[in-house]
Amino acid sequence: MSQVAAIGSRSKVAGFALAGARVYPADDDDAVRAAWRALPAPVAVVILTEAAAAALVVERGAPQGPLTVVLPR
Repeated sequence: MSQVAAIGSRSKVAGFALAGARVYPADDDDAVRAAWRALPAPVAVVILTEAAAAALVVERGAPQGPLTVVLPR
């Protein structure tokens, strides 16, 4: 079964845990990239804050990566 994950600042992604998403709090670019690399195989959709999306410009372009959604401001 596919899973959903959320990566970004704790204050912006914590609530997604209530809906069953795996939450990866990350407050700087290095933490965002580490969280991205740690995503388990069943994760098919990743919700990103704008800052997290900016930190993952190269990684998100990979053809085999999960679908990403960026939260609006």
